[in-house]
Amino acid sequence: MAFDVEAVRSAFPILQRQVNGKPLIYLDSAASAQKPRAVIAAMSEAMEGSYANVHRGLHTLANETTEAFEQARISVARFIGAETDEVVFTKGATEAINLVAAGLGAGLQAGDEILLTQMEHHANIVPWHFLRERLGLVLRFAPVTDLGLLDMDALAQMIGPRTRVVAFSHMSNVLGTINPAAEIIAMARAAGALTLVDGCQAIVHETVDVKALDADFYVFSGHKLYGPTGIGVLYGKRERLAVLPPYQGGGEMIAQVSEETVTYADPPHRFEAGTPAILEAIGLGAAIEWLNGLDRAAIAAHEASLYARVIDRLSGANWLRVIGEAPGKGAILSFTMEGAHAHDVAQILDRYGIAVRAGAHCAEPLMHRFGLTSSARASFGLYNTEAEADAFAEALFKTQTFFA
Repeated sequence: MAFDVEAVRSAFPILQRQVNGKPLIYLDSAASAQKPRAVIAAMSEAMEGSYANVHRGLHTLANETTEAFEQARISVARFIGAETDEVVFTKGATEAINLVAAGLGAGLQAGDEILLTQMEHHANIVPWHFLRERLGLVLRFAPVTDLGLLDMDALAQMIGPRTRVVAFSHMSNVLGTINPAAEIIAMARAAGALTLVDGCQAIVHETVDVKALDADFYVFSGHKLYGPTGIGVLYGKRERLAVLPPYQGGGEMIAQVSEETVTYADPPHRFEAGTPAILEAIGLGAAIEWLNGLDRAAIAAHEASLYARVIDRLSGANWLRVIGEAPGKGAILSFTMEGAHAHDVAQILDRYGIAVRAGAHCAEPLMHRFGLTSSARASFGLYNTEAEADAFAEALFKTQTFFA
């Protein structure tokens, strides 16, 4: 089907507002995407028409809410090619990674190695540092080239007999680089290592089939996928989840409890202690079903064309440094402006109604790799237009005059 950006924009109420007297141009979707009416309505209807706690009630409202909650799990499973009992709802991708790291840590010992990459988000670095501090594990970081590509030769050489886990981002939140996930997973598997893939960015822009990738674990968050905050997904192979110890204790994650013993529920409920993010899960399910009604390939082409349009208009701007120029990268433009701090650039752009991110983007090792402490980042979503891309490029030229 053809991609109609104006029809898509009409589904997002917030895009009708103004910022500083200018039409909002939202270029911060890599941090958190805006929400379509389908998501807002699904969550509102759940609160207004049929809300109760899930799983443990027998009354009508409990049954209706449980059905909606578990239907969201089915939607997620279909979206990524998983089985429903392989989908664990978490607070977000950060909790999902912490859950896996904590569980795997029970079987690791001093000297075991965790292989990461220099382009990881802090959410896929810090939980492994916890294990380094507590267990004496060794963290290794595969390097990134000047173009922003993962150095695959170096990564292959770094996978060794002590490598227990290879954890990496499917798509960089700073560079936009899309890593060859299936190839990396195959390399890790050949060495007997487990894999965890941070799919927070890729799940938005790529069609993801976890079975085809053969990942042991794959995580993503709802709020980047046009869904609500407070909800994330951990996919784990059934056999991996079956032996992973619980991350938290409480209601729902147990089979039986006595004064002497406790037995745990089967996955996925083993990892969903307490009252879950019910409304948020329903909202995520609505976001996925809404996305399923669009042509994902057409969306990807649209986003790529916006990125290319901006790059073309900025050609010759020798005061601008683009961070990450990998072939086939996603529609994320990280940059620095000569003589200007990224925070100042973001604040000036805001005067024109343009929202971008500025800082280290929770990726300090990557910033250090490129000799930076911060950068500005414009990230394009399915609702951005060519006119917005042009306005952004024009605003950069205007912003540069402040620092010339």
